[in-house]
Amino acid sequence: MSTHGGVCCGKCGETLIAGAWRNNPISIQVLGVCSALAVTSRLENSLVMSAALIFVTAMSNLIVSVLRTSIPRRIRMIAEVAIIATFVIMFDQLLKGFYFDMSKQLGPYVGLIITNCIVMGRAEAFALQNPPVLSIVDGIANGIGYGIVLTAIGFFRELFGTGAIPMLGLSLPAAYVPNQMLILAPGAFVALGFLVALFNWISPKEEEAN
Repeated sequence: MSTHGGVCCGKCGETLIAGAWRNNPISIQVLGVCSALAVTSRLENSLVMSAALIFVTAMSNLIVSVLRTSIPRRIRMIAEVAIIATFVIMFDQLLKGFYFDMSKQLGPYVGLIITNCIVMGRAEAFALQNPPVLSIVDGIANGIGYGIVLTAIGFFRELFGTGAIPMLGLSLPAAYVPNQMLILAPGAFVALGFLVALFNWISPKEEEAN
């Protein structure tokens, strides 16, 4: 892919691919695992949590990037946490106002995005060194990468753990006996393990092709 010309010198496409797939925050960097295991018993929960992280990471990256030359280095982490917390609270209040049932199901996990290593890591490692447009793309890319993993785990756990996914109108044959372990904590570890193995199996093939 060319790195010259276009928006941000052609780096937006590379940044998007890196965050969403090549350097996926969960399956490759193994960050944000707690929420990946805690909220993925249902596909719907996974999708809402993914939307929350995409919003918070993109917006916090934008603001940190815009202010990167104004924030004193010695207090930069305090400033980053304050910016991240603002957008987390904003999303949490919107969720409580328009989707209260989901807010109750997710409990404290939306608020814990403030301490999520993915969000803080992108602000510190990327947004502080890059322009706003590229920083937004990085935030969205890493949020999408996080969302891909959460959605896959949520789909797998709900379908095989309960035998159906009501929001998709999907169900397994009546003869199937739901595996209750998959909707418990050990099931999340099993699903994540298979997904990480899949990423590791695909990645070497891509590197060889390149």
